[in-house]
Amino acid sequence: MKIILIGATGTIGKAVHAELGQRHDIIPVGRNSGDQHADIADPDSIRRLYADIGPFDALVSTTGTVHFGPLTEFTAEQFDLGLRDKLMGQVNLVMLGLAHIRDGGSFTLTSGLLNENPIRQGISAALVNGGIEGFVRGAAIELPRGIRINAVSPTVVEEALGRYAPFFRGFKPAPARDVALGYAKSVEGAQTGRIYRIGWSRDN
Repeated sequence: MKIILIGATGTIGKAVHAELGQRHDIIPVGRNSGDQHADIADPDSIRRLYADIGPFDALVSTTGTVHFGPLTEFTAEQFDLGLRDKLMGQVNLVMLGLAHIRDGGSFTLTSGLLNENPIRQGISAALVNGGIEGFVRGAAIELPRGIRINAVSPTVVEEALGRYAPFFRGFKPAPARDVALGYAKSVEGAQTGRIYRIGWSRDN
C-alpha cells in the first residue's frame, strides 16, 4: 500500500513508520521535515500535499498540537490552537483527502485518553479528542467507496515522559512500538468507526 504518514518524525510517527514500513510504501510528511511537508492547520497546505502525492491507499495522522494550561486562565486563542490544529487539521486531512484516496482506502487519526480520563490543565486536549472521536464515528457511516476511518487513542508514550511526565502522574506509559500496533490494526484490518485505546482503559 501507498501510505501517507503525517507526523512521521515525531515519537509515535517514527514507531509507526518502523512498523508499517516493513510491508508498505511510506510517504513521510512533517511540518518542516520528511519527504513531504504540510501544516495541517492550513487547508491550502493540505491541498498542495495531496496534489503532489496523487492517489494513495491510506493516510495515518500521528500529529496535532494543543495547549496545556489551567482552565481559569485559558484564552480563546489557546483553545483555538487545538481546534485549528489537532481537530480541524485532522478533519481536513480526511475531507480534502477524499478526492485522492483509492477505493477501499483508510484514514487513521489520533485522539488520546484525556477526553475520558482527564487531567489538570488538559481541558483543550479533552475537548479536541472528544471532537476527533465523534467525527470518526460519524464519518464511518457515510464514507463512500468502501473507505474506512478509525482513531488511535494512546496513553502517554514512554519515550515522551521527559516532556509530559508532570501531567501524567500515576499513568502507566506505553512504549511507542506498542502504540504503533494500533495504527497497524487500523490500516491493515477491516474495521471502521473504531477508537483503538492503546495502553489504557476507561478505568485506569
